Amino acid sequence: MRLLWSLSALAVTVASVSAFAPAQNLAVVTRSGSALNQAVAAADVKAKQDAGLESMKSKDAASSAISKDDLVIVHEDDHIVVVSKPSGVLTVPGKDESNASLNKAVFERFGSESGRMDKMVVHRLGMDTSGLVVFARTNAALRGMNSLFRSRKVTRKYEALVCGHVAQDEGSIDLPLMRDYEFPPFMRVSTDDHQRALLDLDAAEVGKKMLESPKDSLTKYEVVSREALDGNDVSRVTLTSISGRTHQLNVHCAAIGHAIVGDVVYGINGEAASNGGLDDADLPEDKASAEVQEAIASASAGKPMCVHAKSISFRHPVTKEDLSFESKSSF
Repeated sequence: MRLLWSLSALAVTVASVSAFAPAQNLAVVTRSGSALNQAVAAADVKAKQDAGLESMKSKDAASSAISKDDLVIVHEDDHIVVVSKPSGVLTVPGKDESNASLNKAVFERFGSESGRMDKMVVHRLGMDTSGLVVFARTNAALRGMNSLFRSRKVTRKYEALVCGHVAQDEGSIDLPLMRDYEFPPFMRVSTDDHQRALLDLDAAEVGKKMLESPKDSLTKYEVVSREALDGNDVSRVTLTSISGRTHQLNVHCAAIGHAIVGDVVYGINGEAASNGGLDDADLPEDKASAEVQEAIASASAGKPMCVHAKSISFRHPVTKEDLSFESKSSF
């Protein structure tokens, strides 16, 4: 059965805006008649979690080295630093502090009032995502930036190449996200069937994060141009993450059939569930075909993922000046 899209999704097509939303704005996407109505075994989930974490540790350890002299500084003042992060570099080192990271390089160059590099971090970009990152140098800036992010008063726009030609010029993707118990530690679009499968799991066995309620997630997009990559259709889009969930842009793009070019996790034949966890029948008609996605994956193999945090705007946490910064993508 197809996803039951909300009435708003039907209404906006007249205005050339594609909206993908849960039925009746529920916290989960509803699919009827699915065979997925049985609980999953905690031992299986835990085994997959452990394997997934080991894989992530190995990937984090491969973070490209970056020194304080390599930093591309977009802005600096007494309270904050804005840096353009290259793809392939961790924003923060994670549990293994020996991992190379942007955070470590920024701390070595600028230091912080607290004397701790973790007290500079106010947001993150995924290792494979390039673009603008803000760090706090003072305690006041840290408190202020955290408040701005919590209250969604920071506007971030991303540039991405996605597979296929997106039919609508602009629109919204409104699909809730959940932890994927089948492919941990990754994310997927939440459905009521997959939520029911978690009912018998114990947080003591699989962790609290796995059992968190679905997170409302909203991405706005605008098509900049429709292009070709080695003869295959791609679209250059501007993505605005309204809710800022983990892996939101990757899952949302995959869930409308237009995975980000070079995404080896959420793209076709990736490590996570295909189509953001949805069935092919749930995707819109303009989805990129499997043949096109496979051809693009082959052409982009070994190259950085094509998503870049190109702009960020916010009010300075201390001086209250309105700030806006931009960074050009490499693709």
